[in-house]
Amino acid sequence: MASHLDNNVIPPSRQRELPRQGLTWIGQSMKRVEDPRILSGKGGYIDDVVVPGMAHAAMVSSPHAHARIVSIDTSKAKALPGVIGVYTGEDLASVVDPCPSFASPPVPQHAMVIDKVRHVGEVVAAVVAEDRYIAEDAAELVEVTYEVLPANVDIEASLEATGDAVIHPDDRESNCALDESFKFGSVDEDFAGADRIIKRRLRWNRSSAQAIETCGVVADYDAFKGGFTIHANTNFYNFIPFVIGGSLRVSPGELRIIPVLAGGSFGSKVFIHKIIILTAGLARLAGVPVKYIEDRLEHFTNCDSHGSDRLYDAELAVMNDGTFKSMRFTVLDDYGAYLQFGVGTHGNAMAQVTGPYQIPSFGMRVIAVLTNKCQQGPYRGFGSEVTNWVMERMVDAAAEELGRDGVELREQNMIQPDQFPYMISTGNIYDSGNFQAVLSEAKQLFDYDAWHTKAAEMRAQGRCVGIGLATCMERSVYGPTEWWSLNNKETPGFTLTSTPEGISARIDPSGKLFVTLNSPMVGNSPETVVTQVLAERLTIAPEDVVINYADSQSGFNGVGPQGSRFTAMIAGACVSASIKLEERLLRFGASMLQRRPEDLELRNGSVGVKGVPDQEKSFAEIALTSSFFRLSFPDEEVFDSGLETTAVYDHPVSTDPDPDRKHLGIFYPIVGHICHIVAVEVDPGTGKVEILDYAAVHDNGTIVNPRTLGGQVWGGTANGIGSTLFEQFVYDRDGQFTNPNFAEFAMPTANEMPRNFKLGHIETPSPFTEYGIKGGGEGGRLGAPSALTTAIEDALSSFGVTISTLPVTPPILRGLIREREQAVAAE
Repeated sequence: MASHLDNNVIPPSRQRELPRQGLTWIGQSMKRVEDPRILSGKGGYIDDVVVPGMAHAAMVSSPHAHARIVSIDTSKAKALPGVIGVYTGEDLASVVDPCPSFASPPVPQHAMVIDKVRHVGEVVAAVVAEDRYIAEDAAELVEVTYEVLPANVDIEASLEATGDAVIHPDDRESNCALDESFKFGSVDEDFAGADRIIKRRLRWNRSSAQAIETCGVVADYDAFKGGFTIHANTNFYNFIPFVIGGSLRVSPGELRIIPVLAGGSFGSKVFIHKIIILTAGLARLAGVPVKYIEDRLEHFTNCDSHGSDRLYDAELAVMNDGTFKSMRFTVLDDYGAYLQFGVGTHGNAMAQVTGPYQIPSFGMRVIAVLTNKCQQGPYRGFGSEVTNWVMERMVDAAAEELGRDGVELREQNMIQPDQFPYMISTGNIYDSGNFQAVLSEAKQLFDYDAWHTKAAEMRAQGRCVGIGLATCMERSVYGPTEWWSLNNKETPGFTLTSTPEGISARIDPSGKLFVTLNSPMVGNSPETVVTQVLAERLTIAPEDVVINYADSQSGFNGVGPQGSRFTAMIAGACVSASIKLEERLLRFGASMLQRRPEDLELRNGSVGVKGVPDQEKSFAEIALTSSFFRLSFPDEEVFDSGLETTAVYDHPVSTDPDPDRKHLGIFYPIVGHICHIVAVEVDPGTGKVEILDYAAVHDNGTIVNPRTLGGQVWGGTANGIGSTLFEQFVYDRDGQFTNPNFAEFAMPTANEMPRNFKLGHIETPSPFTEYGIKGGGEGGRLGAPSALTTAIEDALSSFGVTISTLPVTPPILRGLIREREQAVAAE
């Protein structure tokens, strides 16, 4: 281990439930317990929420990317029958404060702008009316006069902007929000000693998740009590609701956020604080409950959840024998007009930035650039999908320049199975793995050698067929230091170190186990996971588990589903709760059976005497007696009535960053591995890519439910195919968002998915989490872009096409082919 990692000591494992064979419910392909009510239309989404006296809001959005607001005339809108009120940014600012920010220093943002717009789609006024139709009609009557300012669209040009082109002139002198450099290990020495420096400029363009349901809020202000009741489809409501309360100028005790089904997220609804503050402020101003749900255009242009938009100048130091020595890059990231989460997406990527390879040192300069676009937010992968792609692009480039086979070069540099836990140069650890086994399984599943023969035959027929392989990491169970570890050391911001998950559980006299979760369902399977783990741990039937969701006042300590964390974390909370319940069951059961607790065991929903099958008490009997017959037990506090508990599970293994940032500590250590192999055919005349075959092998540790994990991998792969072949938000030079609709922003459908998608698993359980579970929610998107890019480049090798930008839509790919054709013709 390099010396810069000497003070990064791996804490001992706190694992209580070891990975093992013979489990009853964990590992079963149970059908999702969430599905019946959802499939029957009884799930309860935000638009299903109706409260008495509810009005509706519509927004007036900026048509300009960058402009001063000269005047706003609301008189015509206010005169329309059915309108309750029309409000400007100044009105809203009279009842709410600016939005919370996790950047340090923060970039100020108001839920409704006051004097200046900074991207197309920003809200400049709002109408509250009796229904949405009236509100929309009135919004069109609001007259806004603008003084248009220069728009910053190009990421490099925006860094040089001066004068009126500076987006936040009252707050900073340029459009650079952060510029920090890091070296982990002996980067300079390793580059100086390398035989070759592989260099590439790589571009990843922005897109975002597009859930079926957009973000929405129903807010009610109680003037008598002075507080808000808010329904919202966010999944972050129980971790830091106080920051929303701060913006609403109320205490947490005066703020109740009630969850609904999130209707799809992929990160986009992690923290929809802006429209919560906006809608709640309107409810307070109007004096009535208000519902606001983004329409699709508003969601595209003003959702605050656009994905990464990066330009890399990357270098890989290699020896002539193929050994990787070091990697470094400078990355410019176009964050849009604000910086709500700081550069946390780059902190995230530091968890696995060197991929599955042994690379002793790593260096980075990260520059956060402000432009006149909607700001970035979480999106599946949270930045790591981009660095996976960059790493694999650099490996392919090294293979090309060294004249080596790309797969052999990967195998040469892979971390070996006996090296785990493996600490990478940034300080994070990979807890376990067997990358070679994943690669081998993927090649077998894909029939790799046969496909090479087949591809050669197809090329001989004049067809452009290629094969791509990617070996990538899938970090899971994040620690929050990723949000601030890359900030300037002098102004690190709120340096939190906790991301817990908790549940409460109660066995009632019927024997049913009632469980309350502190974070909502976002399309994942929280109820199914909890049911399987608790059924396993308490030996009960899955149908005896009943799941509910807490609101922000009744719940506690729940970060929720994001960063491939939820399954591992909620399983830990379930184990903690079941241990506490087991202790009480054994204590009460021992009293009822006149035995010692240590002579008893849990079996089939009962407490029984070990080795004596006919001496037992069911959970229902114990719950009934303990709840209603207090005098049947000793007069001791430990026999207080009932079988209930709460439990919190903290991150299983994490450490602080080094004070001087020699390393970033352990913050994302539960690490899966992915190998995707794909065969494609490209039509050189149109640029269309057809996927001929696809194999994906994932290592997600102990599998809780193969059916639901398979769904995650399938969905993630579809997501990755979209990011590679179709999806890009396009802004013109004036900052106009030119394709904010489903007609022009193409996403993959079932027709674009591989017909014969093959999915395999290797299980290397984590030594740190309960049962050895790892996360698996993002893996498909983390692997697909790299494999597809390599396959397309291979298919077009006869043209000499090199891919350095994603996505490669048919027009873009056709343009690359045309460039090569013209270059060859000119030679």
